[in-house]
Amino acid sequence: MKKITILITSFLFLLFSNAWSAETIKLGILEDETGNFAIAVVPKIHAYELAVKEINAKGGVLGKKLEIVRYDTQSNNTRFQEFARRLIEKDKVDVVFGAFSSASREAIRPIMDKAKMLYFYNNQYEGGVCDKNVFVTGAVPEQQFSTLVPWMMEKYGKNVYVIAADYNFGQISAEWVRQIVKENGGTLVGEEFIPLDVSQYSQTIQKIQKAKPDVLMTLLVGAKQASFYEQQAAAGLGIPMATSINVGQAYEHKRFAPPALENMYVTVNYIEEVHEVIKSGEFHDKSKDFMERFKAEYPNEPYVNMEAANAYNAINIYAKAVALAGTTDRPKVITALETGISFDGPSGVVSIDPKSHHGSHTIFLVKVGEGHKVTIPKIWKDIKPYWLGEAGCNLPEKADYSQYTPSKPPKK
Repeated sequence: MKKITILITSFLFLLFSNAWSAETIKLGILEDETGNFAIAVVPKIHAYELAVKEINAKGGVLGKKLEIVRYDTQSNNTRFQEFARRLIEKDKVDVVFGAFSSASREAIRPIMDKAKMLYFYNNQYEGGVCDKNVFVTGAVPEQQFSTLVPWMMEKYGKNVYVIAADYNFGQISAEWVRQIVKENGGTLVGEEFIPLDVSQYSQTIQKIQKAKPDVLMTLLVGAKQASFYEQQAAAGLGIPMATSINVGQAYEHKRFAPPALENMYVTVNYIEEVHEVIKSGEFHDKSKDFMERFKAEYPNEPYVNMEAANAYNAINIYAKAVALAGTTDRPKVITALETGISFDGPSGVVSIDPKSHHGSHTIFLVKVGEGHKVTIPKIWKDIKPYWLGEAGCNLPEKADYSQYTPSKPPKK
């Protein structure tokens, strides 16, 4: 009799558990809560949570609450693949968000495509992913480099040296820089690709000193490579630096003592200082409101970076698409996302380009000055992710699952 009672209890538990699950929309999140990229990623995790809490407080979507299913991928691509399969096969999530590095994204993207899983990548990256199942809320080279590189060359000179992380982010980003320098009449006087585990830069600094560039493009990733900045300052390198990642991701200007990042320029789609630097107007108001809500939930957050804004936007864009589709059915949600759907976020409206599945952005040029004081000398409004669509990526018309580069564009 006791055995029968246990079986009945177990059956009822499973029945009610399944009924409860059916009443939620399950969001899979794969992020590096620990590991090499954790400094930049923890604010993303909190931004996901904030967006979900706010949406649920307003009644959820289609009468259902959003439920987060999250795993710590520990900056390990094998764990990314393991947990991606678990989210899809065991947890039965409706959508997946996550990954910091491009290597992590590319480790799981084939898994997502095989399962036809809707996947949001919410990081600044090297661009080029044309994938029916993938949507990107982070900034891309045609938004960051097409603004930053010509501005730096006009201000400081046309001789450019590039140091970049030696994997697909650094390699493809460097290709973009190479092309934009050439298009603007400049000269690439040096280029070096550095493994992610390198933390000593004396030889690199000597090469840069010998080349005497006007501008140093730094495309370095992770905690170990960030040690370059203190070392270059100690060596008195004194060359204006430009980047698409530092400050806006791992807030080195806050973590490192001056003058490590002095005279660095970075193009970002958000940083927490926006409303402090811009004293009034649209960008001040939106950033101030976002930061007040964020800090109310996470008062001890060291820094709210652009990836946090991207993560917050992604959850809200997905929720709007589900509401528009009237279902969590993935093909129908993708169709809704391809309507040009938009969300008014921390730095203004982000609109999804139907052809490429990438978002438009406000781009802020941030300067780190003396004492690491931040200023914003220029703002580019509503910069579209134009390149992929113009190059031939048209996902509503033709499904694709590729990553392209300027030298290897889609076939029209």
